[in-house]
Amino acid sequence: MKLVFIQTGKTTEKHVAEGVSLYHDRIRKITNFELVTLPGLKSTGKLGSSEVKRREGKQLLEFLPEDSYLILLDDKGREFTTSELAAFMKRSLTIIRRNIVFVAGGAWGFSPEVYSRAEMKLSLSRLTFPHQLVRLLFMEQLYRVLTIIEGTPYHHE
Repeated sequence: MKLVFIQTGKTTEKHVAEGVSLYHDRIRKITNFELVTLPGLKSTGKLGSSEVKRREGKQLLEFLPEDSYLILLDDKGREFTTSELAAFMKRSLTIIRRNIVFVAGGAWGFSPEVYSRAEMKLSLSRLTFPHQLVRLLFMEQLYRVLTIIEGTPYHHE
């Protein structure tokens, strides 16, 4: 079993990409982890948000192995404190016997087909963030959660 984080489209903000890379390296030292970037759609200017979500969703579902436990990063998802998320992940890592896949969608969110495939929606905050910044926030929280599970002194609570 491994943890996978899928993001839609390349991270274009240099400081965000550097932060994601930093936490990617740290997480891989702790657990079996894969960071996947699906190609962004081209020429979407004339497409409506529903069509963009549909196309991104189709691409994601074609890539996603059927036996994956899918968790969407979604503003309407379940909220946790960091310690609660660590406890949830610790239980999940022992109970779920398949890859746990987290997905940060594009700027418009997810298609209905992706929502119906997901086992869970996770909200990082009730605040609104740019979709690229969500990548960095999630990676930092995942690293923090894994260090809590391991008992290393990264989290100060």
